Amino acid sequence: MDKVVKSDDEWRVQLSPEEFRVLRRAGTERAFTGEYVDTKTVGVYACRACGAELFRSETKFESHCGWPSFFEPSQSEAVVLVEDNSLGVSRTEVRCARCDSHLGHVFHGEGYPTPTDDRYCINSVSLRLLPAG
Repeated sequence: MDKVVKSDDEWRVQLSPEEFRVLRRAGTERAFTGEYVDTKTVGVYACRACGAELFRSETKFESHCGWPSFFEPSQSEAVVLVEDNSLGVSRTEVRCARCDSHLGHVFHGEGYPTPTDDRYCINSVSLRLLPAG
């Protein structure tokens, strides 16, 4: 997979202000406001910044946390996990492996009935759903 590297100015031209804030500045969209929170459309979720495949609809589940949740990425190398202590608590940030954009965070051991017991809590604005068919 070829890495995508752009300057902030190049990203600003490509992304909306909200997309830039979340993807390039590790922001978070407000809970329950994202376009994919409740969608059940079958397809592939790609990085909104670079188009890399990140998640598939069959791994999306209802977590009722306010953001789209997945129990695993479509391929283990699609995302990079980074320790995040920015809010004074240890979390694991999820970034796109191709363009290093912020996607959200992953949490483990919360008791969801999923095969991995992981919850990839991802900002809708970080994703673009490509419907199947």
